[in-house]
This record gives sequence, structure tokens and C-alpha cells, in this order.
Amino acid sequence: MPDKAGLRNQLLAARTLLTGEDVRRAAAVLAEAALELPELAEARTVAAYVSVGREPGTRALIDALRARGVRVLLPVLLPDNDLDWAVYEGPETLVPARFGLLEPSGERLGPDAVVDADAVLLPGLAVDGRGVRLGRGGGSYDRVLARLTRAGAGPALVVLLYAHEVVARVPEEPHDHPVQAVVTPEGVHRFPAP
Repeated sequence: MPDKAGLRNQLLAARTLLTGEDVRRAAAVLAEAALELPELAEARTVAAYVSVGREPGTRALIDALRARGVRVLLPVLLPDNDLDWAVYEGPETLVPARFGLLEPSGERLGPDAVVDADAVLLPGLAVDGRGVRLGRGGGSYDRVLARLTRAGAGPALVVLLYAHEVVARVPEEPHDHPVQAVVTPEGVHRFPAP
């Protein structure tokens, strides 16, 4: 099994082969499927993120959640790679940030705002059959997950991926938190609670 860095490189290389049309088509299907998840259908607050590049698209999903009256929190990357949060007020309020990210321009709510979320959409590169997620390695979402644990919060953890990114095994570390569901254009994968 490749190490985390090797697996990340493989998965990122595979994403570079996707066309803009592949990404757009997948994003529409992902939004439709994710909106039907009970974890999102019943949520009052969802912490999400704005996809960039060839990441599985989140924009249609966050717009649909907002249109439903869901309070959508989006991350703001802090200098130490921790995440602050702000309420999503529409695509016109997104501003360019470091690393090519788009962030909400509204009032900062603080890193602990995520503990109020009923569901958290986590970015990822892969999830395995146990629900273990492989992120990009920056540690921002490891901090978010640790913050949720410390607060005793138990939001649903959901990842949007392409079908080939649901893999047999992801190298696991003690701080990794399994997710409850992965949505791919081909369907939903659920994982038993640990």
C-alpha cells in the first residue's frame, strides 16, 4: 500500500485528467445526490467549502442548501492553517484567498463556529471501506475534527468524491476520524459507526 504522500500524488494526478465538462457534470449529480442525504436534508447548519479546480464540485450544493434556508458556514484559512468560519451569503460574496481558494467575505465567527453544524462536508482525496478519509495533508480539517471531538459535537461527516477515489485502504493515523458517508456521481457509500 502506498504511503499517504504517494496515494495523494496518484489521486491528484488522476484528477488532472478530468476535463472541465467532467467536473461540471459530476458536480450536478453530486449536488442532487447529496441534497437527498438525510444528514443534509434535516440539517439547519452545514459547514461546507467552496470547491476549486478539479475538486468534486460543491457550488451547486451550497447554493441549493442556502436556497432551502440552511445556514451554510464556509471556511476562512487562517495564517496557521486553522479555519475560521463565515456564513455563506451567495456567490457574489466569495473573494479570492491564498492557495487559489475562495472564501466568504462576511463577518468571521471564529474557529469554534463549526461545532454548531449538524453536518460537515469535508474535502478529501479518498475514503476507504472503513470511512477513513485522506485529505490534502495541510492539517486544517484535522484541527476541525479535533475541535468537534473536544466540544462533544457529533455532526454528520460527509465527503464528496469521484467514484475511483473510494479505495480499498487509506493509511490511517491515530488522529483520523472516520466519516459517515461519501457521495460520488455513482451513488452514496455509508460506513458503520466505529
